[in-house]
Amino acid sequence: VSIVTPSLNSERFIARTVESVLGQDYPNIEYIVVDGGSTDGTLDILNQHRSRLRYSSGPDEGVADAINKGFAQSRGSIFGWLSSDDTYLPGALSSAVGSLLDAPESAVVYGEAVWVDEHDAVLGRYPTETPFRPSMLERECSICQPASFMRREAFASIGCLDASLHFAFDYDLWIRLSRGYSFT
Repeated sequence: VSIVTPSLNSERFIARTVESVLGQDYPNIEYIVVDGGSTDGTLDILNQHRSRLRYSSGPDEGVADAINKGFAQSRGSIFGWLSSDDTYLPGALSSAVGSLLDAPESAVVYGEAVWVDEHDAVLGRYPTETPFRPSMLERECSICQPASFMRREAFASIGCLDASLHFAFDYDLWIRLSRGYSFT
């Protein structure tokens, strides 16, 4: 499983994000952080974990570009990304891999999620909709991206993320993937 974290001046939250990835019980995680050239303490925090993750830092064209760069460096057959202010719950990766193994016809698996504040207090449930139907994307995105994982070949086949989009690149991704692939 390859996980990419895009970051830029994320000192305030990046340690929690990194720990939530490295603390997963799944045994084979490739973790890549693509930093856009942070000038705060982000790189110092990443350097503390350099034995368990890879990171690069330099200019990029935004979040989607950073994720695509990380994907290009990755090797895992299952791919996901986690923003530098998000976290995984314990067991998230094992659950996702198990779901993809149980549903070999699916290219994407997505799960439940909650919104939290800066102190990890739960604000509410993300409005995830199941079962998946492509038509559910006609009005809104009811797939929580941080709780989503996909098969590498599906992500690559649709051309990765559209880096010209700066806010809705995940929504665009789900629409493009839903045209030819199943979701669980």
